[in-house]
Amino acid sequence: MAGRNGKTQTIRNMLLSMAVVVPVAGFSYLFIPHDEKKDPIQTVNYRVELDTARRAAPYAVAAPEGLGDGWRATSVSYKPGDKEGSSWHLGFLDPQRQYVAVEQSDAPAGPFIDNVSQRAEKTHATEKIGDSVWQRYEGPKYDALVRRESGVTTVVTGTAGAERLKEMAAALKVPAKG
Repeated sequence: MAGRNGKTQTIRNMLLSMAVVVPVAGFSYLFIPHDEKKDPIQTVNYRVELDTARRAAPYAVAAPEGLGDGWRATSVSYKPGDKEGSSWHLGFLDPQRQYVAVEQSDAPAGPFIDNVSQRAEKTHATEKIGDSVWQRYEGPKYDALVRRESGVTTVVTGTAGAERLKEMAAALKVPAKG
């Protein structure tokens, strides 16, 4: 076909497509209800994953009990053991919307702590919380409390302040052996 310019046709087709799509998108945005006040953070129920992890893990899986109002679970996962070990993760937002996570693994402690604490550095400070002594770590992004036991390392870490990390560590419970 003589006289037709391929570039002109392509641009024309694109402009025609946009003439149809833009009004439809604008109409959708204006007239389809959306709640701008709705909290975008989804809360998760972690009971099933906790029960599964407690049955499968080679260590006693810890989870908080009795946290005050305003704490919201936002993420949960359990990865069964492989050459890097098994791992349990439970993430929360505290009442001030700061992140706090419970991390456990039977993997080598050093690399595990480094990874979940976002490379926080070990300090000389310790915290006695309940019957356990926790080592304090501090970092540019996350701080952490770390407890090493035979066969498992537990890390409470996140952007929340030291008091919130201690509150989470104090709330951690493991099932009674039976």
